[in-house]
Amino acid sequence: MHYKKRVLVCSIGAIASGLFGGFLGAQVSIATRAHQCQVVPWGFRIVCSTLLIPGAFFQGSITGMWTGTVIGAFVFGSVTRPSPNGED
Repeated sequence: MHYKKRVLVCSIGAIASGLFGGFLGAQVSIATRAHQCQVVPWGFRIVCSTLLIPGAFFQGSITGMWTGTVIGAFVFGSVTRPSPNGED
């Protein structure tokens, strides 16, 4: 029974950290790409942002989801690991 609870906790933790990582990755990627648009003339900044932001969003969110899920699974797996002497 403890095994099923551990799998459930690890799965939920990994999914939650993956979603958070996706959000955070998208925000960082958008911020760095938007910074690139600051060097173009004023009239072209909107065009630059319109072209760069969607790609930055998808790239950052996918990378963040993968990274967050892997790190979350590792952390929650380590936290829920049974003790070596068999006690809960």
